[in-house]
Amino acid sequence: MWDPVIPLLVAERDVIAVDLPGYGASEPLPPGTPPGVPSIADAVEAFLDELGLPTAHLGGNSLGGWLSLELARRGRARSVTALSPAGFFNAREAAYAQWCLTTSMQTARRLAPYADQIFATRAARTVLLGQIFARPWRIPASVAAEDMRALANSRAFDDDLARAPHERFLPGPPLGVPVTIAWAQRDRLLLPRQGPRAIRRIPGARLITLPGCGHVPMWDDPPLVARVLLEGSRTSAAPVEAPAAVAAA
Repeated sequence: MWDPVIPLLVAERDVIAVDLPGYGASEPLPPGTPPGVPSIADAVEAFLDELGLPTAHLGGNSLGGWLSLELARRGRARSVTALSPAGFFNAREAAYAQWCLTTSMQTARRLAPYADQIFATRAARTVLLGQIFARPWRIPASVAAEDMRALANSRAFDDDLARAPHERFLPGPPLGVPVTIAWAQRDRLLLPRQGPRAIRRIPGARLITLPGCGHVPMWDDPPLVARVLLEGSRTSAAPVEAPAAVAAA
């Protein structure tokens, strides 16, 4: 998902793109570890420790946005830019998102063996990816097929999805770092009305809109997403000579 944005960031930042536990190339959390954002944050904290990074400029989308805010609460952030972050839904919105994602996973598991043929047409990409992207026809067929296979093979998806509706990012003291909440204008999964709710729970956070973008905005408008991430990190008071990283969870 981050591939279109990363080349636009590397001119100014060392970029660390994270596969969360149980997704992409990362192993799931150890057996017996409870699913949910706190356990995922533990794993990412350990990863930052391995890299020798006490803090980083954190950017994340959806679950990754919620995770970035949780890491900031633990003192691991220099700044946070959260794109349509999860964790600010009410009960009805959570049930709706859970139903949408469950349907997406069932579809991915059923169609993954045929993904290359299915996504060969713009029409198929528009129909199957229209809830996640505002401009799904822009996604190359090979990328869409690869993403469907990755979703179908995500070993942590079911446990995380079962747990997520029962958790929230709760109000608390200021996070102590600059926080930007950037909500996609055409988000059909986590509805934009959740944005004002987010900044009410995060003292000092600013809310901006990503015009013309869907829930995963990185393919809809890569220059805009890169600009928002870089502007959010430039507000940090970190010394200019210190190494900086964007952890794109």
